[in-house]
Amino acid sequence: MKLFILVALFGLSLAQHNPNIKNGRTAIVHLFEWRWADIAAECERYLGPNGFGGVQISPPNEHILVDNPWRPWWQRYQPIGYNLCSRSGSENELRDMITRCNNVGVNIYVDAVINHMCGSGGGEGTHSSCGSWFSASKKDFPSVPFSYLDFNDNKCKTGSGEIENYGDVNQVRDCRLVGLLDLALEKDYVRGKVANFMNKLIDMGVAGFRVDACKHMWPGDLDNVYRRLNNLNTKWFPSGSRPFIFQEVIDLGGEPISAKEYYHLGRVTEFKYGAKLGDVFRKWNGEKLSYTKNWGEGWGFMSDGNALVFIDNHDNQRGHGAGGASIITFWDSRLYKMAVGYMLAHPYGVTRVMSSYRWDRNFVNGKDQNDWIGPPSNSNGATKPVPINPDQTCGDGWVCEHRWRQIKNMVIFRNVVNGQPQANWWDNQSNQVAFGRGNRGFIVFNNDNSILDVTLNTGLPGGTYCDVISGQKEGSRCTGKQIQVGGDGRAHFNISNSEEDPFIAIHADSKL
Repeated sequence: MKLFILVALFGLSLAQHNPNIKNGRTAIVHLFEWRWADIAAECERYLGPNGFGGVQISPPNEHILVDNPWRPWWQRYQPIGYNLCSRSGSENELRDMITRCNNVGVNIYVDAVINHMCGSGGGEGTHSSCGSWFSASKKDFPSVPFSYLDFNDNKCKTGSGEIENYGDVNQVRDCRLVGLLDLALEKDYVRGKVANFMNKLIDMGVAGFRVDACKHMWPGDLDNVYRRLNNLNTKWFPSGSRPFIFQEVIDLGGEPISAKEYYHLGRVTEFKYGAKLGDVFRKWNGEKLSYTKNWGEGWGFMSDGNALVFIDNHDNQRGHGAGGASIITFWDSRLYKMAVGYMLAHPYGVTRVMSSYRWDRNFVNGKDQNDWIGPPSNSNGATKPVPINPDQTCGDGWVCEHRWRQIKNMVIFRNVVNGQPQANWWDNQSNQVAFGRGNRGFIVFNNDNSILDVTLNTGLPGGTYCDVISGQKEGSRCTGKQIQVGGDGRAHFNISNSEEDPFIAIHADSKL
């Protein structure tokens, strides 16, 4: 009996590592701060047809409203309840989006903020996204309801009630993270309220959750909450499917709380991935692209089956939340396309692509004073729609990296080569590398200060292939470069270091 229970528990946690992605799709995109109506339209017109597997959405529940004068993005991470109205839209719009995205094979993953409510100085009254009354100073959130009894203040042993020492595990998990009211997740009542919130979303059709600030919650408390979660909605998912759980744990090493404490519960965000790949593509700290032959676990990253990987996220593209200046973002588009291309070509981890908006940066002593700026908004603070330009890019300050041809085509590349091992590695012992994925795809990078001119074994069948970086296959022609692969699988590559995109990718479906 004991063995049966152990196997059942192991199976449950293993199931929570599975993103439940449909139809051979492989990549998630984070549509940061998009409105539900725009995500629904994007699933139908772009994400579904181009093979994206899912969308991470911003927190959908009721949050504080901050007027300063543009509402900051971080107000979404200060809940005042679990009603489903946010700056992205109403509960009905959320439900419509989930349905429409599922119907075109695109999953929805909710950013779940369950560690805390709003900051202790978050005010009181009805200034919240659903208009519910709350009082941060009294710890009174009647829409849940939570009261002062449901917070960790009695457990926290610091004078300020804040985390004062990140070397103290108890402080990190029982005290307030930057003033945010820390929920007592050890209480059965609190666990029940959190699980009810997540279950409502599961029943609406979401496929899983990115769980915020997991380092600040005890693994045992999270385990208890996850066990209360329903199976996924059988309208869109096979019977018995478990929600995909990927947990935000910032672990660059050197802290007492490590990512591995959370592996048994679901996947974990591998923050070392973007930080190290940033160093490699920037050629910092003596790093070279040729050193990535054993990329992934060989670099001390978590095991492939536990990892959710990304080049940048909504925190560290603003200079905080791990990785520092090495993180590559859309502001450095040439390197960014290469780094995202590398991630999508490489078999390690479940991949997440970032989709951002621009803001006016203002650096003082190396820190961006405007890192708080919220999404493109109208004068009343309402988030603007995402307009699509005739060339398929986005307007009005929305960056939409996922619509950049190079990134979209590499999402398709990843789908085409899915399940194939890395093969046919080549490098010049510096910053020119190439590798294939079985006999389904091949990619070549030139990040050196010299021309790449070489004939390589691609592992692909002979024929003419369209490069999906400089262009793509359209009908019976290539809109960009053509690569001729001989009957022996060998092909000649010439990439100038001055090209806008100094890399080439070909795959089985880009063959003429």
